[in-house]
Amino acid sequence: MYPRSVHALQADALFASAVQRRDDLSIGQIRRAVAVALDAYGDAGCAGRVAQEFGDHPETAAVRMRWARATVAVLEGQPTPGTRRLAAPGRSALDRNPAA
Repeated sequence: MYPRSVHALQADALFASAVQRRDDLSIGQIRRAVAVALDAYGDAGCAGRVAQEFGDHPETAAVRMRWARATVAVLEGQPTPGTRRLAAPGRSALDRNPAA
């Protein structure tokens, strides 16, 4: 088995979670839904649920997976709770102007 990206794991977990595409989720709610699904099913269980849905309902599963991947993409670059992003040497952490 090959190593999977964190993004793919999160997408599978969100896909397997109880949240719906119509839900307006905060970053915290996305993290919580991913964590709950991983705790309930494990990474292999989430992947198995994804595979089952693609086998049973490929059209709706494709739509849900596109949503799950786009939704967890907002987590990229977001610091995990209890951590902070460090600025590059010589730059302020508050400096948001990359051209400066």
